[in-house]
Amino acid sequence: MSQREYHIVVLGSGPSCHAGNPGYSRDRTIQELYMKTGQGFLLVFSITSQSSFYELAELREQIRRIKEDDNVPMVLIGNKSDLEEDRAIPRPRAFAISREWNIPYFETSARRRANVDEAFVDLCRQIIMKDQANRRHMPREDVRPGPRDRNRGRNKRHKSRPHCTIL
Repeated sequence: MSQREYHIVVLGSGPSCHAGNPGYSRDRTIQELYMKTGQGFLLVFSITSQSSFYELAELREQIRRIKEDDNVPMVLIGNKSDLEEDRAIPRPRAFAISREWNIPYFETSARRRANVDEAFVDLCRQIIMKDQANRRHMPREDVRPGPRDRNRGRNKRHKSRPHCTIL
C-alpha cells in the first residue's frame, strides 16, 4: 500500500488558538508560507467569540487566493462546545456559513476531546480524495531509464517514496 505525506495547517484566532499551532502566527509572511504549503486547513473559531468567527472569512479568502484554488480542503470548527452557556455564535449561523462555503462543520471541545478526531479524519479524507483526483489527471511517465540512468532512477524512486505525516 502506498502512503503519501500530507500537511495540515490549523488556522484560527482569539482564545480558541494556541501559539503552538503551526498555522497561527501574527507574522503574515509566516502565515502565508503555511497557507502556501498546507494541503488542508482547519478553520477554528471559539463558539464563545464572535470576533474569532468573523475573522475566518478573511482567512478563508486568503487561503483560496494564495493557493489559487477555490476547492482547497477545509473544515470549519466551532471549538469550546463544552461552554454552551457562553455561546456567542448560534449553531444555525455556523451551519449556514459551512453550507455557503461548501465545507463540513464540526463542534469540538479540545478539553473533552469531543469531535476532534472526527474533524481531522474528515480533513484527511478530503485531502486524500483531492490528491487521488489530481493524480488521475496527471500524465504517466512510462519512460524507462537507460543503462547510465538506472542507479540514478532507482535512488530517485526511493527518495520520492511518500509517507504520511500530520502536523
